[in-house]
Amino acid sequence: MAIKQPTDKSHFLLPDLGEGVAEAELISWKVQAGDDVAEHQTLAEMETDKALVEVPSPWSGKIKELHGNKGDIIDVGSVLVSYGSGSAATDNAGKSSDDESSGQEEDAGTVVGNVSGELTMPASFSREAAPSVASGSKSLATPAVRRIAKELDIDINVVNGSGRGGRVTASDIQAHATAGSSPAPVASRPVAAPTAPAAAVPATVAPEPDTAAPMPLAATRVAIAPEGTVEKIPFQGIRRKIAQSLHHSVQTTVHFTVVDEADITRLDQKRSGFESLLGNRLSLLPFIMTAVCAALKKHPSLNANVDDFMEEIHIKGPVNLGCAVDTDHGLMVPVIHGAQDLTFVQMSERVRELAGACRNRSVPRESLAGGTFTISNVGSAGGMFATPIINYPEVAILAVGRAKETVLTRNGAFYAGLVLPLSLSCDHRVVDGAEGARFLNTLVGLLEAPETLLPEV
Repeated sequence: MAIKQPTDKSHFLLPDLGEGVAEAELISWKVQAGDDVAEHQTLAEMETDKALVEVPSPWSGKIKELHGNKGDIIDVGSVLVSYGSGSAATDNAGKSSDDESSGQEEDAGTVVGNVSGELTMPASFSREAAPSVASGSKSLATPAVRRIAKELDIDINVVNGSGRGGRVTASDIQAHATAGSSPAPVASRPVAAPTAPAAAVPATVAPEPDTAAPMPLAATRVAIAPEGTVEKIPFQGIRRKIAQSLHHSVQTTVHFTVVDEADITRLDQKRSGFESLLGNRLSLLPFIMTAVCAALKKHPSLNANVDDFMEEIHIKGPVNLGCAVDTDHGLMVPVIHGAQDLTFVQMSERVRELAGACRNRSVPRESLAGGTFTISNVGSAGGMFATPIINYPEVAILAVGRAKETVLTRNGAFYAGLVLPLSLSCDHRVVDGAEGARFLNTLVGLLEAPETLLPEV
């Protein structure tokens, strides 16, 4: 979405910070009112989805006013910074125009800071500017906020909006309910058309402006006693994004989980052999990822995305493998695109590279999107079995537990072996229980027969 910036340089509108981003959270200001800034100097640090982005000044000038405080959610197209007199902001102040649109110029629509690459948005995700709302007309609000109002039996059109442009927020609904406002008769409330997530809208269909807005956290007010509280942590930053994504996943998909164990005694022996041969430490994860790619070739229905807007299932050819990474900032899921074409050594290097980028917040935004299947290595933290939440719009996720040594039997003989717990969650709307079990059985077979998967050491 390209944002038109004023040619008089009196203010700077927040541009699109990535593919289809509608809003961003203000993490910190890097300038203050009264500062003289140079072109491309960083104005603010903002967060979109799970990527941290530095927003640069499009021109040099003197800062007059900063619009927003730390933790604020700012819509794309809203005024971020105002520039004052005595700077480049006044260079074109004397120019007149016969038409308002002639005083506007179009920027590139993206910002490149910590996020590398050209971050443009496809036409399928284009968003029109919100129309002005006349008195007595339908209020501006996201579908999630409208749902909250409906649950509380409140006519959203009589609620005063405190958001930008008069938009009604969840807090406005709660404040209205707390004030004891009486609900409007059922007949007078507008019936909202069904909406669907805009995460996978095809190129031929553009969603309505509100359908692409992220779902806020539940706004139900619960009285919590202050006694015993040692710290209050606001739901913001990555923690807020995680909560939104997981809430949307469990509200949309139909989860079921199937579990199994694999005897990886021989696989671990091969891992040790490759480790000695290469002179580098190798974990089990890249070997498991290689086996997952092979299993997905035999069970393609698990390598898919769901387009709920068009009610379609998109079976994918390439395996874009997501790998959950635990960081100090929260859980992040970078994606290894085309993982089916990588060797286990290349897979190991790619995992190490992306994990490091996640931990220092320099991961490219394009590496956080486009996944078709996700692996969560809960065993690295000591866990065994799990019930992982699907990374929507994907349809399956595998949790890998902690391998443990135990007594096993083969051909009537006892031996000490290494067992790996596996937990597979699937979207039952797409994957039947039997198919989920068959996929896990195929995966176990590949892990237990590493000679079919890996070269000889």
